[in-house]
Amino acid sequence: MDFRFTEDQLSIQSIARDFAQKRIAPVAAELDAKGEFPLENIREMGQLGLMGIEVPEAYGGAGMDPIAYVLAMIEIAAADAATSTIMSVNNSLFCNGILKHGTEEQKQKFVRAIAQGEAIGAYALTEPQSGSDASAMHTRATKNANGDWVINGKKSWITSGPVARYIILFAISTPGIGAKGVSAFIIDTQLPGFHAGKTEPKLGIRASATCEIEFTDYICPKENLLGEEGKGFSIAMGVLDAGRIGIASQAVGIARAAYEATLQWSRDRKAFGHPIGTFQMTQAKIADMKCKLDAATLLTLRAAWTKGETDKNGGRFGTEASVAKLVASEAAMWIAHQAVQIHGGMGYSKEMPLERYFRDAKITEIYEGTSEIQRMVIARAETGLR
Repeated sequence: MDFRFTEDQLSIQSIARDFAQKRIAPVAAELDAKGEFPLENIREMGQLGLMGIEVPEAYGGAGMDPIAYVLAMIEIAAADAATSTIMSVNNSLFCNGILKHGTEEQKQKFVRAIAQGEAIGAYALTEPQSGSDASAMHTRATKNANGDWVINGKKSWITSGPVARYIILFAISTPGIGAKGVSAFIIDTQLPGFHAGKTEPKLGIRASATCEIEFTDYICPKENLLGEEGKGFSIAMGVLDAGRIGIASQAVGIARAAYEATLQWSRDRKAFGHPIGTFQMTQAKIADMKCKLDAATLLTLRAAWTKGETDKNGGRFGTEASVAKLVASEAAMWIAHQAVQIHGGMGYSKEMPLERYFRDAKITEIYEGTSEIQRMVIARAETGLR
């Protein structure tokens, strides 16, 4: 693993940082309070190459590597976690899924619009009765006389669901055989039979629109089957490996923002005639925050580097992705917690962004595999036991 960043990696990091600080950070609190989707910013991010960082230029993307993606994600997340959630789904789940398993026609038709910010992508795996047990889905896809797929069912907690034009959907195509009966489909939400439900009133990442979606005799053209029939569950799990690197990056960005705010506060805030940063209990918290932040950052970069190597040479990077996601998400929650504590009453006030960092950090321990699931994945990989 080479710890030196390339000029291209530093360039996309600089572009992301500049846009984040000038365009995202100034409106983050307002969009959070309103629960308003940042559509204009997302479109501009597409024009800057941030919505398809690993997408080859032939399909409208920036043509960069996983490390470039991590560096950019951290910058966006440090300004606003909700915006980085949208960025993560577009990059890691939607574009990555089609690039890995789609046909040339699917890549040209569906990836380009998402990578350039002209449309929003989503990923639909979770259902109301299933969470961590993703294979326990009820949504059905049945072939009609023309060979197209008739889809009926409901999905929940779909990030960008209310605004997505295209969605990667997972449904049972062969009932009775569990995960082996799941197939993946590319959904055009403008076709009849698709319905987006109410936007969920979330604790955090409130500017990222999340909803339940429902399919009623939705006709999915046969050419929109993603990958092979019956391979949907393995596609879903592989795509989530990449997604976990995105969420680890998001967690690092949130943690960094909370840590940097705390450093400044510890210098400026005085108690008993001294800056609170001179007090040993505050210093201990800051030291632990720094250690957790660095560990999370390095593990996330390791996961990205490993993904880049497997993209070139084959292999798996799931364990590294799970380690990064677990450590970074729990570090973000812990660091945000300590940041609020050090800020005292002001940390609890909406006048400062600390309480938003705290609310936003929690979701990183839940979506794209809870911390409990990550521990199970890691332990099974290490022991070889099921």
